[in-house]
Amino acid sequence: MPTLSRMTKKRPAKSARGASAAKPRKKSAAPSPTAETLAEKQREISVSEFFAKNRHLLGFDNPRKAVLTTVKEAVDNALDACEEAGILPEIHVEIEQLSEVNETRYRVTIQDNGPGIVRKQIDNIFGKLLYGSKFHQMKMSRGQQGIGISAAGMYGLMTTGKPMVITSRSRKNKPAHHVELAMDTRKNKPEVTVDVETDDFPEHTGTRVSIEMEGRYTRGRTSVDEYLEQTAIANPHARITFRAPAKRNDEDENGEVTLLPAEDRQAAVARAQQESRTTKVGEVLVFPRTVDELPPEPVEIKPHPKGVELGSLMQMMKRSEHAKLGGFLRNEFCRVGPGVAKAIVEGAGLTTQTWLKTVGHDEAERLYQSIQRAKIMAPPLDCLAPIGPKQILAGLLKGVRAEFFTASMRPPAVYRGNPFQIEVGLAFGGELPNDSAARVIRFANRVPLLYQQSACALYKAVVETKWRNYGVSQGKSAGPEAPMVIMIHMASVWAPFTSESKEAIADYDEIGKEIRLALKECGRKLASYVRKRARIKRESQKRDIFTRYIGEVARALHVIDPTLDAARVRDDLKVVARHRTELADEMAAENGDMDALGALARDEHTVILDSDCEGGEFQLEPRDDELNTDQKMRKKKSKRSKQSSASDDGSLFE
Repeated sequence: MPTLSRMTKKRPAKSARGASAAKPRKKSAAPSPTAETLAEKQREISVSEFFAKNRHLLGFDNPRKAVLTTVKEAVDNALDACEEAGILPEIHVEIEQLSEVNETRYRVTIQDNGPGIVRKQIDNIFGKLLYGSKFHQMKMSRGQQGIGISAAGMYGLMTTGKPMVITSRSRKNKPAHHVELAMDTRKNKPEVTVDVETDDFPEHTGTRVSIEMEGRYTRGRTSVDEYLEQTAIANPHARITFRAPAKRNDEDENGEVTLLPAEDRQAAVARAQQESRTTKVGEVLVFPRTVDELPPEPVEIKPHPKGVELGSLMQMMKRSEHAKLGGFLRNEFCRVGPGVAKAIVEGAGLTTQTWLKTVGHDEAERLYQSIQRAKIMAPPLDCLAPIGPKQILAGLLKGVRAEFFTASMRPPAVYRGNPFQIEVGLAFGGELPNDSAARVIRFANRVPLLYQQSACALYKAVVETKWRNYGVSQGKSAGPEAPMVIMIHMASVWAPFTSESKEAIADYDEIGKEIRLALKECGRKLASYVRKRARIKRESQKRDIFTRYIGEVARALHVIDPTLDAARVRDDLKVVARHRTELADEMAAENGDMDALGALARDEHTVILDSDCEGGEFQLEPRDDELNTDQKMRKKKSKRSKQSSASDDGSLFE
């Protein structure tokens, strides 16, 4: 009998090679990162490097908007420079499509007649982000952050690899400087590649900037054309010439663009500049100057105490050159005299002789609370330079073909210690479309805001205004529906933009209140104009009723009495009708009815152009409080019938 050991089969032993194949050797785990290794990877991020990766924050999020933002930043800088130097702005904008390179390659050139830029400042102004003279100034200006034009050059460099070209002459009897520079985004520093003197610049002082970039040019809303049109409205003292890329349908049989001869084009442009309305000469659009007076130059002011937060207050005390608290308050803030300073420090349990270096966090917090309780005058208002009602009317007359114009300017107000002022202009009727919503154009410090309309406090105030009270139809949560253009301008030492691209105004209660009050004032004038115009038309129609039937009356009298001459009767009746009409006009004039429009036109902030009252009439919608019970019922039935008809065809037309 075999033993158990013999019955059990022995398995062959595994070789060392097979064992290694069956069980792979474990790799040694990577060492865990330590604080020291993590610290080695950290480095400073330059502001230019950040915005190069997040260029959408500056308005360069698509090719079409990039072209607009470039023109906007350059034109804003040109207007600021001319006004600060006391020069009436003369700005030339040109956009060239470089089709020989690429269909999406453009060259944008802007030239002004400002004071020019000294050579040593050109590098930093155009080749460094967050470099400028306006960020720390408490006065109204278009630019604020020192980003715009240098960011445009950075975008051009990133998309084409081409440097920005700057030509500037700061003295008439000296040659201009021609500089080509690029930006080192890692260090936020300029790199100059060309630096020469040149005579290729007009005899006057000024600056010309040329940037080659990837972009797209189109006309219509939110375009360069619309931006320049609105800029001309808000800056009637400026003359702007815009040469757009030639259209494809302007090409001849050989594929070359046909343009006017240079001499003829220059003569035509010169004539257009003398006009009072925007004129197009071939491919050149001319926005003429309608006001030969510069706006008042804003005066820089000091911060207002109520607009400073606790942390900023503590930083100001550390940097102050004054040793004692009283001198610090009197000299670092506006509207703080000896009496106000004494009241503030006593409210904080301190004295005007307290040394600033002894003021700790607790004392600073008590001082901040005392400032909030103190009665301090509002900041001075000479830091603002509003457009003004007359200039608003001049701008609207230049660019809007309407029949009724009015403007309103609110007294200055304050938000967070920053003074601001609201102005509103309104144009109605004329050639404006009667079957669409009113157009709202927004401005901040004379700069048009073309994007993010629904997120802007200026537009929200238009929607929140009850336009039905002024006879204008209005949908739910929507703006007015009328042949109307509404212009809103906010002037402030610090416009509260919602982002770095400066496209919308933040919604502060103080700002919204002032806008609504200005809109209501213009709305009352509009309602008065249209109602009085409608009344004049009705009175004229009543007096004309008899004149319409004079011929029929004359023929009927001839039938009754054949001895009467129908032609003679007709002529006699016309004489009587004319005499009666003249008497009615005299009585209406005595009662002030026919002179109603004249009285409104005598308002210095209202302009009424000649219009034909017999033409298409805009029907004012009566206010709800003016409707009787029957009218309200008819209005509800009409609204229900419109809704039912809309459900049939899937659309609603009011």
